Amino acid sequence: MPTYQFEAMNSTGEEISDVIEADSQEDAQATIRQMGYFVTKLTEKKARKAATATAAKAGGKKGRSFAIGGVKSADLCAFTRQLSILQDAGLPILRSLKILENQSKPGRMKNTLMDVCEEIEGGATLSEAMGKCPKVFNRLYVNMIKAGEAGGALEIILQRLADFMERAEALKRKVKSAMIYPVVVVMVAVGILTFIMWKIVPTFEQIFTDFDTTMPKMTTMLITISNYTVKYIYLIPGIPLGIYLAIKLLKKFEAGRAGWDMFILNVPVMGMLIEKNIMARTTRTLGTLVASGVPILEGLQIAKETSGNAMFERMYGKVGESIREGDTISKPMKEYSSPGFHPVAAMLWVTFFVAPTTPVLLLGASVAMPMMLAAGLCGGMFYFMKMNRRVVDDLVINMIDVGEETGELDTLLYKVADTFDEQVAAITEGLMSMLEPFLIIFLGGAVGFIVIALFLPLVSLIQNLA
Repeated sequence: MPTYQFEAMNSTGEEISDVIEADSQEDAQATIRQMGYFVTKLTEKKARKAATATAAKAGGKKGRSFAIGGVKSADLCAFTRQLSILQDAGLPILRSLKILENQSKPGRMKNTLMDVCEEIEGGATLSEAMGKCPKVFNRLYVNMIKAGEAGGALEIILQRLADFMERAEALKRKVKSAMIYPVVVVMVAVGILTFIMWKIVPTFEQIFTDFDTTMPKMTTMLITISNYTVKYIYLIPGIPLGIYLAIKLLKKFEAGRAGWDMFILNVPVMGMLIEKNIMARTTRTLGTLVASGVPILEGLQIAKETSGNAMFERMYGKVGESIREGDTISKPMKEYSSPGFHPVAAMLWVTFFVAPTTPVLLLGASVAMPMMLAAGLCGGMFYFMKMNRRVVDDLVINMIDVGEETGELDTLLYKVADTFDEQVAAITEGLMSMLEPFLIIFLGGAVGFIVIALFLPLVSLIQNLA
């Protein structure tokens, strides 16, 4: 009969270490629970463990398929919900994982579940096994599983984790679906206008030149734009690609990333959407961790990592430092929620205002330089007005303060997250309502300008021929 080395805790919280004989790992766990202990670690000893290791070396990779990339968040969300249902039904964790492994399609998720099952068969706990797969199970996931194992409420923690991931996935899906329409419309419009400038307008220009037609200013402007489009057509994909690469390069540096994150938070409408989305994600993360029994300092560190913004990372880091010194959460959060001055952010705002005026350089430096200088000053003034705007408002501070006083911090953090989720949905709908008429007006104006500019000389040409 196999022998198992186990570590457990008794009813008073003392750690117990002993050995036990059982037919299987599940039987060993059941026997230990009957003894009144809570299992924290169970390891199979000697012969069976060696046999398992030998089998893993000989055929451990059998059944694995080649996989590129990570696991989609929607797949991980579905796995978590299914695992919580199986655990709630009372199935052993290893059997639950085997069931989910068998029904998974070949790929990264199936390979990962195979690895997790092998680790558990070797005596590791679920959190330890998942911790060895950081590309699939992040720190938030592993720490919540660890808290569930320590508290003996793994099925409850899995339900909370599944609820958390489903809410986050629903919000992400809503924002993505809202942005598809304007992105597609803009891309199609740019393609059509580029084709007109590249192929259609030069043909009309040749006709007007052959008939020596006097062209009005609108037509001259259209032909000039067409000539520049044909000459510099590579800039149409090149400029967006160059901006994207410049931003990626800037964010490689710590100061550049901090400046970009502070810049993007002050962009009208879009900055507010990003800010509230981050607040919803971090407060729900922190609330879920606190409710699951994860220490507050560990929870703040995980919330900091999930924010994805240097400004919020700094704020949560300062909150953690203050708590180590015996302070509350609300006071340092209020104190460090103002970005303050950052030279890279100031430079980006000046560039943001100056960039739209650069085409005026075609009219000459004497005309363009005063306009660009004025635009730069406007960008600097705008930044100085916005740089001390707090990213956490008083409502959040007060609710967290009340939660700390009443011991209901997790509940109030959930309420804050729900409020911001609703605001994100409302801002997204408002942004869509604003973009649709703007795109229609822009496209109608562009097409109308082209039609009028081309038909005015045609009318004059027809009159001359008559």
